[in-house]
Amino acid sequence: MDKLENKDNKETIKNYIKEFAPFVAIIVIVLLIKQFIITPVQVNGASMDPTLANGDIMILDKITYKIRGIKRFDIVVVRNGDTLLIKRVIGLPNEVVKVEGNKLFIDGEEIDQDFLSEDELTDDFETHVNDDCYFVMGDNRNLSLDSRNLGCFNKDKILGTTSLTIFPLNRLGTK
Repeated sequence: MDKLENKDNKETIKNYIKEFAPFVAIIVIVLLIKQFIITPVQVNGASMDPTLANGDIMILDKITYKIRGIKRFDIVVVRNGDTLLIKRVIGLPNEVVKVEGNKLFIDGEEIDQDFLSEDELTDDFETHVNDDCYFVMGDNRNLSLDSRNLGCFNKDKILGTTSLTIFPLNRLGTK
């Protein structure tokens, strides 16, 4: 009788494993995707207004920028100590970034910033972006804590790019 009970217990355990294995696999896959490929991020503050609003939830892409590189005007998430910041890439490595008369110049060439509201003013400044560094700014220049205050961000401080807002639903779409 003990052998029969032991065999029944083993069969029951095998059945549980077969039943729950797909759920465990799904959880592991989701955790790996979140850790290495995409994860949600939330906009905190008004530094990216009007492009992004406080509370917007976006998808952070942790892979694409590693393949295609970081481009000017990409919206990125950067790590500043324990804080994550969502900003727009303005200056690329080894460029001279200058704002004069509310106009952006990269290496002396004027660059259009059509994502800014017409009444947005940026104080004049000039800086050289170091190798393997990126100069980032918020779209709401008056309220943005960015590279003008914090300096350039090394590539290893960039966690990924983001352009897809998923919540709230009335703001769903790419930016």
